[in-house]
Amino acid sequence: MNQNEELAVAQMRRAVHKLGSSTEGYGDTTLKRFLVARSFNIDKAAKMFVQWRNWRASFVPLNHIPESQIGDELQQNKIFLQGLSPAGNPVVAVKVHRHVPGKDQLQFKKFVVHLLDKTIASGFREKEIGNEKLVAVLDLQKLAYKNIDIRGMITGFQFLQDYYPERLSKCFLLNMPGFFVRVWRLISRFLEKATLEKIVIVSNEEERRALIREVGADVLPEEYGGQAKFILIQDFQLNNKPLEEKTLLT
Repeated sequence: MNQNEELAVAQMRRAVHKLGSSTEGYGDTTLKRFLVARSFNIDKAAKMFVQWRNWRASFVPLNHIPESQIGDELQQNKIFLQGLSPAGNPVVAVKVHRHVPGKDQLQFKKFVVHLLDKTIASGFREKEIGNEKLVAVLDLQKLAYKNIDIRGMITGFQFLQDYYPERLSKCFLLNMPGFFVRVWRLISRFLEKATLEKIVIVSNEEERRALIREVGADVLPEEYGGQAKFILIQDFQLNNKPLEEKTLLT
């Protein structure tokens, strides 16, 4: 970090303390993500950090979501954790047509946290640095009206924006059917400009080549132009350690 960023981080630590919270245990790199997310507005970044800490303490008291709490969502076999991109970012793929919207919104929210935590943790080197980002590939092929879950998609993106600031590197939308265009326009209204700028709707060969370059042919599944097989998130091993043993600061 440069001197201006170091000063901003120091000021943010003081601002967090004034709000009755603490930054103890969190490195400068982690705090910088909150500053970037709030355009280096010290007070807004400090408020966001405090809100995140309070949310994390209440919603994820174990600092991880056990698979036993999200069994219905995992059984749909819709999330795949593929490994690291050339830039070192973990790649998560979603077969959206396998998603069946459920009535248990709490379980779905826990599922979102579980997949984001595990995806980010797969990018750690020994321990979290604080600036790890992920690449998401959302496959909309075979999508039917029964799979449409506007509230679920908004929840996923809002969790990223509110509780995982600057964790998204890029999000690719593949095989978007014509009827989904109007749905996406509605969802887009709930997304911040910074998030929208990271989303790429793959609709031509040039964008598909960009997808392969960004994700990496060795981790991108074959049906998307890569060379890899799909790896279900529940089958992906985090350096032979279970999720609860990883240090998750998000």
